[in-house]
Amino acid sequence: MNTFTVPSRDDVSPANQALFDKLQKTIGSVPNLYATLGYSEHGLGTYLALNGARTTIAGKAREIVNLVVSQVNECDYCLAAHTAIGKMSGLTEAQIMEARRGRATFDAKLDALAVFTRSLVENRGKVDSEALDAFFSAGWTKENMVDVIVAVGDKTITNYLHSVTKIPVDFPAAPALTA
Repeated sequence: MNTFTVPSRDDVSPANQALFDKLQKTIGSVPNLYATLGYSEHGLGTYLALNGARTTIAGKAREIVNLVVSQVNECDYCLAAHTAIGKMSGLTEAQIMEARRGRATFDAKLDALAVFTRSLVENRGKVDSEALDAFFSAGWTKENMVDVIVAVGDKTITNYLHSVTKIPVDFPAAPALTA
């Protein structure tokens, strides 16, 4: 059985050391999952570029996507991280729990986004036509649709990385999702 540890700054390439330094300066730490991307000479930089790219899906909407994807993929790390980030973006605990269930009934447009995202992820890209129609009827555009798919790809990368490595979660645990 493989055991993964979180690499330290000294364990990664000089290019990744510079990225660790930038993360430390910008957000005050190097989250364990980001550090684990540092195993790859190019993985961390590539991921940070994708994660930080311009998008029409930002703020609460981005956190809805992140929470839905992470719940469907059962990623404890990303659920913990995006519960914390979701609160910082203005979502309440109840809204976060609802988003994890694939809904956001507190806002019709975000609800259509949540339903679309859940259908997209659960059906591996073969989204339910009703979910797609509701997404567009709620005011989302084709540009938004593409950006949601990119955001799903972004979150799937970290969900899968944690699933394989099982590195320690360094955020407060997300509450259990009850029925």
